[in-house]
Formats: sequence, structure tokens, C-alpha cells
Amino acid sequence: MSVLSAVLLGLAMGVVFGFVLEKSRVFEPAVILGQLQLRNFLMLKIFLSGVAAGLVVIGALVASGLSGLHPKAAIWTADIVGGLILGAGIALAGACPGTTLAQIGAGYRDAWFTLAGGLLGALTFTYLEPTLRPVLLEGGAGKLTLDKVLGIPFPWLAFGFAALIIAGLIALERWRPWRTEVGADADGLLPPPEPSAPAAVPAAASRS
Repeated sequence: MSVLSAVLLGLAMGVVFGFVLEKSRVFEPAVILGQLQLRNFLMLKIFLSGVAAGLVVIGALVASGLSGLHPKAAIWTADIVGGLILGAGIALAGACPGTTLAQIGAGYRDAWFTLAGGLLGALTFTYLEPTLRPVLLEGGAGKLTLDKVLGIPFPWLAFGFAALIIAGLIALERWRPWRTEVGADADGLLPPPEPSAPAAVPAAASRS
């Protein structure tokens, strides 16, 4: 594949991803924060749907011999520390790297600061990588995959996990329907709870 073809393919995939992201409303800050606070499960449903679809497609490609697996090495320290820092940033900004540009396109002006912070963080890590490499980026289990650990062919493992995820999604949707969680204005903000009615005052107490 030529460089131009790769760029055009990447742009096309980005357009499709952005369209689906906007229509799913997962880019909304209230949806992201609601998921972190376990008040809203719309984000989890979208991500698990993508994982299940990816498992089916990749499993079929591997089973047919059209593709192979090229996993990255597992580096425990970098994964844990990086995940904690990323999670804290998502909680503070109400955005993740995949949703920042969608928020900018939707008119969230504070998303520009999130984008600037992400670029600054990437630039800072680039300069600090030689110092951090002995601490964060070395060691680990190497290219560790579950199919090798369990001794099960990847396609069967992928299809099995996809079936479990789909069953879980069906149960989750019945428990928390997405039309309710997306909110009346499709922004992930649920209506405030209705104030409870004041307790009735006994007639004898009111006369006294």
C-alpha cells in the first residue's frame, strides 16, 4: 500500500469514526463523566459493541488466513501508571483523546484546552522518554496473549468472548435502556430528581 493510499484510508476511517462517535453521543462530557461515576452506561455499551464487532472480524480474518496477530508487548508499569494518569485526565477534562476533536466540532470551546494539554503532554513525554525508559518502559511479560496462555485457537476464543459480550450487552440494555441514558437533549444529562412531596402535618399539630 502506498503512502497516499494509507493516508486516504486513514482519513476515510477517521470520518466514519467521527460520524459514529457523534451520533452515539459518547463524546458528550456528561456521558463520559457519568460512565466514570457509574451513573450512565452508554459509553460502556458503545465500547463493548466495538470490542465484540472487532473480535468477530479479526477472528474471521485469522481463521481464514487473511491476517495475523501482531500484539504489542505488555509492560506492566507503563500500562498501570499510564492508565491512571489517562483516567485522571479524562475525569478532569470530561474528554478522552478520541472525543476531543468531536467536542471541538460540536462547539465545546473548552475542548481546545484539552487538545492543547494533550499535545503538550505528548511533547513533554517525548523529551522525558530517555529518563523514564528504565523506570516505565522496560521489563514486563513481552507479547503475552490469552490464546497462548489458555492454549485455545484465537478464532474460537474471539468468537466465544464476542458471544459473552453480546449477552452482557443485551442484559445491560434491558436494565438501562440507551434512550433513557442519552437524556432528553441527547447530551447525557439526566433530568434532576423530582422533589419529594412534603410530609403531611397532623391536624392536631397544626392547631397547636
